[in-house]
Amino acid sequence: MKKHQTLIWITLFAISMGIFEGAVVVYIRALYYPEGFNFPLKLMSNQVAATELIREFASLVMLLSVGVIAGKNFSQRLAWFIYSFAVWDIIYYVFLFLILAWPENLFTWDILFLLPVTWTGPVIAPVIISILMIVLAMVLYSHNLKSDFKTKLVQKEWFILIVGSIIVFISFIWDYCKFIVQNYEKIGDNEQVISTKIYNLSFQYIPDRFPWLIFILGVIIIGAGIFLVNQRNKKSATS
Repeated sequence: MKKHQTLIWITLFAISMGIFEGAVVVYIRALYYPEGFNFPLKLMSNQVAATELIREFASLVMLLSVGVIAGKNFSQRLAWFIYSFAVWDIIYYVFLFLILAWPENLFTWDILFLLPVTWTGPVIAPVIISILMIVLAMVLYSHNLKSDFKTKLVQKEWFILIVGSIIVFISFIWDYCKFIVQNYEKIGDNEQVISTKIYNLSFQYIPDRFPWLIFILGVIIIGAGIFLVNQRNKKSATS
C-alpha cells in the first residue's frame, strides 16, 4: 500500500463511523427528544441505557482495532487510533449539525461520554481535544514516513501527555460529579439502592459551569507534550 493510502482509508473509515454514530443519536433524539435535545436527560429504560454503554465500548474497540491493524509499530498504532478517534468525533458533530441543526453553537453543552461516569461539556471542548489528537497523530505519522527513522515517545513525553489527559478528563467530569456529591444526601445507605438512586439522580442533572481553567491547563500541558515530541524527533532524525 502506498504511503498515503492508509491515511486516506482510515480517514474514510473515521468519517463513516462518525456518520453512523450521529445517525444513532438522531434516532435516539427522535424517540426521546422530539422537541429538541436539552438537559436534564430523559429517563431511559435500563435496557436502552445498558445498550448505550455497550455501544460506546464497542466504538472504542473498533477504533482501537483500526489502529492495531494499520500500524506497524506502537507509535503508528497510537497515531492511527487517536487520529481516527478525533476525526470520528468531529464528523459526529458536523453530521448532527447538518441533520438536526444542532449544536446551536460551539458552546452548547453535550453528553460527551458515559464511561466510567458521565462526561459533559460545551461542544468546543472535545473539538479542541480532537484537534490536538490530530496534530499529535500527524507528528507521529510524518516522522514515521522516514524509512530510516521510527518515531517513539520517551518516558518524559508519556508523563506529560498522560498528566494533561487526566486533567482534561477531570474537567469533563467535574460538573457532573459535583452535582452527584452535592445531592448525595438524597441517596440511601443500602448499596443496591445507592446505585439505583445515583442512576436516577443522573437524569436530574443540568450542567451548571464548565471548569475552563482546569481544561485550559490540561490543553496547555498536552500541547507542550506534543511540541516536545516533535522537537526531539526532529533532532533525532537529523542526527
